[in-house]
Amino acid sequence: MNMNRSPDHVGLHADLQLFEAIVEQTPDAIIFADCDGMIRVWNRGAETVFGFSAAEVIGGSLDVIVPERFRRAHWEGFHQAIERGHTQHGGQVRTTRSIHKLGHPLYVDLSFALVKSSAGSVIGSVAVGRDCSARYLADKALRERLAELESKA
Repeated sequence: MNMNRSPDHVGLHADLQLFEAIVEQTPDAIIFADCDGMIRVWNRGAETVFGFSAAEVIGGSLDVIVPERFRRAHWEGFHQAIERGHTQHGGQVRTTRSIHKLGHPLYVDLSFALVKSSAGSVIGSVAVGRDCSARYLADKALRERLAELESKA
């Protein structure tokens, strides 16, 4: 034990290690982007969902997982939330389109929140989510089949 550390410093270090372990070991994707939309946190869950390692995306743009045709709307919403100081959907889980490293589309259930400093200023945005592609596609097929049956009735 380093004798130069105060007990509070040791406790703070332990708390930080605990929070890092929780983020890293959570199976859901956890992504934190700063106010410029640069990825600063990307956990193992995000690696599993999106296929990119943390080393590939940390410091890069969220565009890596936003399909090109949705980027304009994504950035408009992102910047509006940063400016307003709150998200449009208030933490509700939203099914969004995304893209995997291998290029195939994903449907991802995501919740979004702004992260604020102790002074109350927005320092970025966090998203927590999971791949829901199988469920979404099964539901879509069921809706299409139901519409087909109703049109024949």
